[in-house]
Amino acid sequence: MKRTGLYFEGPGPENTRAALEAVSARLEKGGIDTVIVPSCSGRTALAALEVLGSKARLVVVTHVAGFDKPNVQEMPEETRKALEGKGASVFTGQHAFGGVGRGIRNRFATYQIDEIMAGTLRTFGQGTKVAVEIALMAADAGLARSGKDCVSMGGTEEGVDTALVVAPANSFRFFDLKVREVICKPFMF
Repeated sequence: MKRTGLYFEGPGPENTRAALEAVSARLEKGGIDTVIVPSCSGRTALAALEVLGSKARLVVVTHVAGFDKPNVQEMPEETRKALEGKGASVFTGQHAFGGVGRGIRNRFATYQIDEIMAGTLRTFGQGTKVAVEIALMAADAGLARSGKDCVSMGGTEEGVDTALVVAPANSFRFFDLKVREVICKPFMF
């Protein structure tokens, strides 16, 4: 099997359109019917709908309420409704690598295993960590099937710059998750 990947010079939102187009091209090869994207404000999710059209079912994973400020949901309710009205599933839930463990780190200045795993995944880039994490979250929510290949995307701060073909798993079965293919990612990060 021969696959080629796209490598961006650096990370960041300027890669969003090219990353989505690379995913669109990969979807044309078949075998994948679900794309998982992170989106805080909804801009990335709306761009994904525009570029991917009806090629795949879109699962949007948002930050938890309170991520930025207590009791604040970053994605406006009207944006969530617009995404759902266009057929996307929008999920908001605890980060697979940053829930209670992050609370312990913040209180006691010590790291938990979930954050060590996140740090290890960041050696491949922030977008890789995000793509793996949201694949776990989508599987936990029942929005992606464990063991069934999908595309999961990630980014560095805003937008997306990474796309992987993964076979998701539930977070409590983390080691069953498989990264099968790198569609795109930053080379320098």
